[in-house]
Amino acid sequence: MRVLKDENHFVDGLTIYKTDGQHGSNELYADAQWGELLGDACGLVFTHHDEKTLYIAGDTVWVKPYARNLQRFKPEIVVLNTGYAVNDLYGPIIMGKEDTLRTLKMLPTATVVASHMESINHCLLTRAELREFTLEHGIEDKVLIPADGETMVF
Repeated sequence: MRVLKDENHFVDGLTIYKTDGQHGSNELYADAQWGELLGDACGLVFTHHDEKTLYIAGDTVWVKPYARNLQRFKPEIVVLNTGYAVNDLYGPIIMGKEDTLRTLKMLPTATVVASHMESINHCLLTRAELREFTLEHGIEDKVLIPADGETMVF
């Protein structure tokens, strides 16, 4: 076991990059109690010369570092925690359906894997609601909504 640095090289050409995220709004983090409770957030980007680039965004809302990482790494696969978990005082603490669309506007050839839905009581977005949203916006072929326990291979 080792603590991840910003860039981590492993055997056979695998590189894992640790990325910044933010588990809520600036206002939430200005509240010392909530900021400490939610703590630091990070994502991971996996690159390998024989594989598609994978970005697991982690528990984050849309912040500048997330957008910069999309531009920097141009991942083919983006795993987003899209459950739209909400703090009653300060709003969302992870992404929602609009962030899925926004991600695909930045990376139109990417595939988004939606996760973190229907798993925790403060996640408000359901799979059915996200599926309907993808149909309304013509992105249903770009957003995968796995069932609990489903495995995906790319």
